[in-house]
Amino acid sequence: MSELKLPSLDYAALAPILILLGAALVGVLVEAFVPRRLRNGVQLALALLAVLSALTMVILNADDRLLTAGQAIAVDGPALFLQGAILILATMALLLIGERSVERGGAFVAHAAVTAESPDDRRQAEGAGGTTEVYPLATFAIGGMLIFVAANDLLTMFIALEVFSLPLYLLCALARRRRLLSQEAAMKYFLLGAYSSAFFLFGVALIYGFTSGIPGRTAGVDFATIHAAVADSPASRTLLFAGMALLAIGLLFKAAAAPFHVWTPDVYQGAPTPVTGFMAACTKVAAFGALLRVFHVAFSGASWDFTPVLGAVAVLTMLVGAVLAVTQTDIKRLLAYSSIANAGYLLVGVLAPSKDGLSGTMFYLVAYGFSVIAAFAVVTLVRDADGEATHLSRWAGLGRRSPFFAAIFTFILLAFAGIPLTSGFTSKFAIFAPALDANQAWLVIAGVLTSMVLAFPYLRVVVMMWLSEPGDATPTVTVPGALTSAALVIGVLATLVLGVAPAPLLDLANGAAEFVR
Repeated sequence: MSELKLPSLDYAALAPILILLGAALVGVLVEAFVPRRLRNGVQLALALLAVLSALTMVILNADDRLLTAGQAIAVDGPALFLQGAILILATMALLLIGERSVERGGAFVAHAAVTAESPDDRRQAEGAGGTTEVYPLATFAIGGMLIFVAANDLLTMFIALEVFSLPLYLLCALARRRRLLSQEAAMKYFLLGAYSSAFFLFGVALIYGFTSGIPGRTAGVDFATIHAAVADSPASRTLLFAGMALLAIGLLFKAAAAPFHVWTPDVYQGAPTPVTGFMAACTKVAAFGALLRVFHVAFSGASWDFTPVLGAVAVLTMLVGAVLAVTQTDIKRLLAYSSIANAGYLLVGVLAPSKDGLSGTMFYLVAYGFSVIAAFAVVTLVRDADGEATHLSRWAGLGRRSPFFAAIFTFILLAFAGIPLTSGFTSKFAIFAPALDANQAWLVIAGVLTSMVLAFPYLRVVVMMWLSEPGDATPTVTVPGALTSAALVIGVLATLVLGVAPAPLLDLANGAAEFVR
């Protein structure tokens, strides 16, 4: 009987993941043992300390290039860069989640079990302290995202997908106001997410079957085995193509790419706005980190087969996001369709099979993440007696009533439109240039044309804010608390700096743009 050999673990390389998951478990204990009046401060401090400690370990591991945990986790340039991006953006999101001064009690329901729209629900909406379970849930989600972008086999990737998806389903249902809308959004996200996870897992099974019969190798779902199977597996190529398609469905759902985008506007509108910002930034980084690793490492030998299909998905995603954004009357739904269109632009970078394409995609993810969290930070401030005023008609005249915050939101919208001297311009250039070099001009043309269409809804909001007279229905802009102010300052400064002086981050992304195989 052979002796069981345990896989070697590089604890320093795994430290960011272990810190986040450990802090999430401690957060669960805090909920059990710390008095309610102290929990919010303790949980926020614990979550921020964990994220910043994990970020410190990512920086210390910057030169590592290795496989650990039985080759299930890859610690390489893209993994470390994207983990750092997730942690920085998650810090901003946690600041919004922890804000308690913009709305009394915060953005989250005090007691999730209270029946929506009941008298008890209306009483808790008036200022009872928000639930603090959101912090361990968010920390679990961040830990899952760190695993997701570093996973070196499909089963590890699937487990990470569930670890960060399940907390997000719960977080979406915890809005303090409009609870039926919030619960409906969470249910839609959960049901569609369950289907997408099933597609992903079925794809894993088909890929496992495709890897059987390789001379000198056992079947497996690690990326090295899949890469070898693509080159010389005797199995039917139908298994490969079907498996790739099902895996892509699971990943494109998380990336909010068409036609798997239908959950996005409803969930963005119904979820608590800090959670919407968290998903718009961090989930997109995680989803595209996984897409890059799967298609650049495992299936790179089949690029001739998947590039036309994913290219068509990219064009469809850009069209759907840009055209439907024009018809929106709610600011959160508008930002949702903007997110869908940006997923299409990011797919252009994914399909550029070069180091510049990889680095440009990673740069775009960071630049977009800063801008979108700042945008949702402004949305949390535009309020009336019933909470956030998200209908676009309510934003008419906002520039005259609160010119400072209207100017900030205008700047962010111009960045989304890709105006020069903003991060939106440099990030689009960073992905379109490698695509042109890779003879993907048709994708670049589609990207430029849809960007022009998408500029219309952004500019319409700008015109409404500045050129319309404020009316009785025009809401006020609440003075932000310290946490929201910090998140907003970080997002706006990053959007400006990455537009004016993007070279340091571009160089960092370029230096990290090489996978360990």
